[in-house]
Order: sequence, then C-alpha cells, then structure tokens
Amino acid sequence: MEDKILESIAYILPAAVTGFVAYYMFNGFINNKNTEKKLELLAQQKKEALPIKLQAYERLLLFCDRINPIKMLMRVPPISTNTNDYLQLLIANIEQEFEHNLVQQIYISEDAWTAIYAAKNAVINKLKQVAENATSANDLRENVLIDYSKSVPPTETAIDFIKNEVKKLL
Repeated sequence: MEDKILESIAYILPAAVTGFVAYYMFNGFINNKNTEKKLELLAQQKKEALPIKLQAYERLLLFCDRINPIKMLMRVPPISTNTNDYLQLLIANIEQEFEHNLVQQIYISEDAWTAIYAAKNAVINKLKQVAENATSANDLRENVLIDYSKSVPPTETAIDFIKNEVKKLL
C-alpha cells in the first residue's frame, strides 16, 4: 500500500509542478499581452489627441499675438477722444478674444494656461495703469506704445512658454 502511495505521489508531483509552471507562464504571457494592448491604445489615443493639442496651442498663440498691446493698438482705433471709452473698448476686445479661446484650456497644460491668463491680466492692468495718466485716447495709445517699446510685453513671455510646451510635445 505504501508503494502505491509513493507511486501515486511520483506521478502527481511532476504533474502538479508542470501545472504550476504552465499556470505562471501563461499568466505572465496574458499579463504581458494585456499590458502591450494598453500601451498600444494609449499610444493611439496620444496620436489622435496630438493634432487637437497642437491646434489649441496654435489658437492660444494667436490669442496672445492678438492681445499684444502694440499690435492691438494698431488694429483697434479709438472710437472717440475719451480715454475711458477707448480703454473699455480695448479691454472688451481682450475679453472677447479670451472668451473665444476659453475652451482651449482643456487641451493644454495647467502651466501654459496660467501663463496665458497671467499675460491677459498683465496687459489689462497695464492699460488701466497707463490710462490713469492719459488725457485722451490718442495720448493713451502713445503712452502704451512708448511704455512697451521699453519693455517686453507679457504676451511675448506667454508665446515663448507656448513654444516651449509645443517643443516638448513634438
């Protein structure tokens, strides 16, 4: 009887070891295939999302260019000689451009959006600051142009940030 038990163990033990080895090998193989499929899907999603992200960065770069004070003053003429009226027109123009591009923030990085938002606010604050000392709309234009000819507009900083972000994507 002991011989039969030993003989059974001699047959069962190699079969059990072979079964465990096969289980772990197939389990590892299946996990590896699942990981590969996930990586392929992720790569496909990134490939499909890249054009949308690039388009968002393009639109926000254009936004920064359009609210660049020097370019905006050339594009938006005063509606009257009143400084406050012109200031409100410029701010409304900036806000309209911003609202038009607001949804793009879901496609770009948090830091890029912060840079763009900060540039927008810096331009508005600077326009308000210069408007306090201006006597007319044309005086406001001249003072802003003179002020920004001495320093780099915050929109240029945001544009540089956007360019660096796009380089990272590509």
